[in-house]
Amino acid sequence: EEFDFTVYSVSSHTNEKSGTYKDYKQIVFHGIGKGGLNTLVYYIKCLFHCLFKRYDIIHLHHSESGFITPFLKLKYKVIVTFHGVYRDEYIDPKFSKLVNWFFKLSQFLNVKLAETVVSVSLPDKEYLSKKYNRNCLYIPNGITPMTSDKELKSDSEDYILFAAARIYQIKGLHLLLIAMREKRITLKLKIAGDISQVGEYTKEIERLGSGLNIEYLGLIKDKSVLMKLVRDAKCFVFPSLTEAMSMMLLEVASVKTPIIASDIPSNKAVFSNDEVTFFESNDSESLATRINYVLQHYDDALVKAEKAFYKLSDNYTWQKISSQYREQYNKLIN
Repeated sequence: EEFDFTVYSVSSHTNEKSGTYKDYKQIVFHGIGKGGLNTLVYYIKCLFHCLFKRYDIIHLHHSESGFITPFLKLKYKVIVTFHGVYRDEYIDPKFSKLVNWFFKLSQFLNVKLAETVVSVSLPDKEYLSKKYNRNCLYIPNGITPMTSDKELKSDSEDYILFAAARIYQIKGLHLLLIAMREKRITLKLKIAGDISQVGEYTKEIERLGSGLNIEYLGLIKDKSVLMKLVRDAKCFVFPSLTEAMSMMLLEVASVKTPIIASDIPSNKAVFSNDEVTFFESNDSESLATRINYVLQHYDDALVKAEKAFYKLSDNYTWQKISSQYREQYNKLIN
């Protein structure tokens, strides 16, 4: 291998333990619940661990990490990858105004201090470059295409799938429930993810879901279990109100499951109308119409899913993405 990687993780987001794996070393810190405090403590632990180690480069992820960048810069060159940005008008409903301000400050520090700034989203890259007058790079997310296929479906039950690790307002689950309720969509809905992120939203989801054919699966950390659910689903609904570039969207495409997604810029920057069925963002009636259309014209939906798979294979594999990061790493080291 050209580089030796050490990955810092937190127990709230992985089932793996600290240790040396095939291609990398992983250090898993103990998590302290959810939300902002868990994120803050995780990054502080990462900072102190890095300061007492010796690396050539630190690769940070997410805009929230920027508050440790000034300290890392005392010893290291830093590359940061943004998986979403805090725009001036945006307030994350999971956090208080103070925490949102802190995240925006961290974003500013990352953009201003890191040697290399990357965004996985082309619209976000353009926003960062313009707002901060900084040359930023666009390197999308990538995955390793799955060998499993729709023909290998092992679950005889038909169902719609919604999945997100942390489910709160911006993930749009409420739109899907309203669509199913108002249009009497009776096909079973399976929901994978943690719905307890924001208390008021949890109550809203429980209210909207009352009486519907729903199975709550909770947060699924085992990737193989999650991908089996995705592969076996009749279709996958992705109603997010805002995203950077969703890994989930790529993973669904990798097993050729038909996708119904909101028409937000980040989604349409990855797939076209020939590959994904789009509905008008934040519009439950539009979503219901698209769900019914896909279920009634399922052969057409499978054709789109096939095209999405080939788009993924041509443009968004880790083999292609890793070569772009390799170039950036070598620039910083040499």
